[in-house]
Amino acid sequence: MRILMIGDVVSDVGCGLVRRVLPGFKKQTGADFCVVNGENSAKGNGITPASYEHLLASGADVITGGNHTLRRPEFYRVLDDPFSVALRPVNLHRACPGRGTAVIEKRGLRLGVISLMGRIDMDAVENPFDAADAAVRDLQSQGIKTILVDFHAEATSEKKAMGFYLDGRVTAVLGTHTHVPTADARVLPGGTAYITDVGMAGVVDSVLGVSVASATEKMRTGMPVRFESAEGDAAMDCVLIETDDKTGRATAIERFTIQ
Repeated sequence: MRILMIGDVVSDVGCGLVRRVLPGFKKQTGADFCVVNGENSAKGNGITPASYEHLLASGADVITGGNHTLRRPEFYRVLDDPFSVALRPVNLHRACPGRGTAVIEKRGLRLGVISLMGRIDMDAVENPFDAADAAVRDLQSQGIKTILVDFHAEATSEKKAMGFYLDGRVTAVLGTHTHVPTADARVLPGGTAYITDVGMAGVVDSVLGVSVASATEKMRTGMPVRFESAEGDAAMDCVLIETDDKTGRATAIERFTIQ
């Protein structure tokens, strides 16, 4: 099985790039499934029904979340739809709309996806390690062998710890949230593909997808500044994972940046 994971899609520019390049790249790589982090896909931040539908139409099979998933109340109905493939972090409070795991089936192949959020320098959430244990057990009880975890977290240390913690129990632990691709893509000793951060689909000359002027003004002065989405040439960061279908373990992971 081949699984493509795209890092945080940022604003309408990121959505437009995904629409333009994803269909051809999926065909080129022979990807069976595509997982996209869409929590920043709306212009400004958050995700809306329109940006969700846009990513699905572009070729996403599952759309994972993060700390901005609940930013737009109009998206709650999508999260609560039992047929939706939009996820919010599984370790948010149980009162939050939506769910944190999904099982997708195509041509006899089944993929389990877990959206998970870290705690270090992030919003308050339940313990991600305990939540991961419970989610993995639930998917395994359904007979799912191939499991991808999108770990939306700030701290490199927390991401690395989660990768080793789940090594051998899931197919992949892929970091998102920091929008900058890291150079540590590898298959861990137990057979779990890992990268600290996949990156983003957004404007290259930006500060994590935000205009350089607004981001710099905020950091320089400490004054309240309305962040503006950047405009310009964009790139899509992603990873491709190859798996052993019999065991669910990863055999390879490769990182790409597509413009």
